[in-house]
Amino acid sequence: MIRYALVCDEAHEFEGWFGRSADFDAQAAQGLVECPVCASRAVRKQIMAPAVSGTKKRGDIKVDGGDGRRQMMMEAMAHVRRHVEENFDYVGDTFAREARAIHEGKSEDRGIYGEATPAEVKSLTEDGVPVAPLPPEPAKKSEVN
Repeated sequence: MIRYALVCDEAHEFEGWFGRSADFDAQAAQGLVECPVCASRAVRKQIMAPAVSGTKKRGDIKVDGGDGRRQMMMEAMAHVRRHVEENFDYVGDTFAREARAIHEGKSEDRGIYGEATPAEVKSLTEDGVPVAPLPPEPAKKSEVN
């Protein structure tokens, strides 16, 4: 796995993990890489210092610092996603239209989730409509290297 430091056109910084170095380029070209904050698909790699393996023994280094923070965060995100899927209405690709109608009082006030384009998300946030990205589904063990 290769970790890239990424940034979107709105200057939100985040990281992405890819199986091979060419995977980022291929996925970005297909519009599959998006900012978790604003959903922009205008994402590019940042300059990073390479991780170089040395010959000195460094002891056991755990990915999450050894205190379970990463696992705890992954479980919390999965819990949030499950809660939304079980309690909110799925509106599919009409999310932007429905979120705006709820905000303007033209539709029943309720929790919804669905899909929206980066442009739709930007327009909603500029107009003060409260929206947030849904945490991604946890990777299935059969899909992880």
